[in-house]
Amino acid sequence: MRKLISINHVSLDGVMQSPGAPQEDPRGGFELGGWIAPYMNEALGKGLTEAVSGRFDLLLGRRTYEMLAAYWPHAGDNPITNAFNRAVKYVATRGTHEFDWVNTQVLPGDAVEAARRLKSETGPDIQVYGSSSFLQSLIAADLIDEYVIRTYPIVLGRGKRLFEAGAPPRALKLVETQASSTGVIVSRYRPEGAVKSASFEQEPSEAEKARRRRLAAEDAG
Repeated sequence: MRKLISINHVSLDGVMQSPGAPQEDPRGGFELGGWIAPYMNEALGKGLTEAVSGRFDLLLGRRTYEMLAAYWPHAGDNPITNAFNRAVKYVATRGTHEFDWVNTQVLPGDAVEAARRLKSETGPDIQVYGSSSFLQSLIAADLIDEYVIRTYPIVLGRGKRLFEAGAPPRALKLVETQASSTGVIVSRYRPEGAVKSASFEQEPSEAEKARRRRLAAEDAG
């Protein structure tokens, strides 16, 4: 069984759009691209390199694939380029596109079911970068085994989010975290089932009962 690992840069308000450069993904009028650059340092760069140090494959939406394919194969001899070239790149697309990046395969049929089949096969873990629309489908299908989230001390206010509205409620377990000197929090989470709820309150007071009645009436109105 292969693990499916989502790896993303996000702002404090959960935006993941166009982190690397202004023209990476300006769709929807997003004008704040390149927001991670001011926070990068040697330690974070080392962490990014370590993320691709082992053997892995890639699972990508078409637009993220095209963005990576337009950059990394032309970025010279470096650990990330070499790792991405070596990885099998599975692309979720509904079109009939031709891809010339080495080791690229188009996912046949329903992309979510194809991803499920990939996980059931033997082979290296599969990393998912970006791919915001496709990622929402993978999250909804409970196919993500780990989230590696680099959270930056910035609020963007708009843009595509890691967990969009309608994402299924899920509990996550923090298994690793560290902070950079620039304020970036790098955390690894694993899904831990349904959200558990509890309450600190005892028997509600008459004032609390009245408040709840008012709240229910406002919601109904």
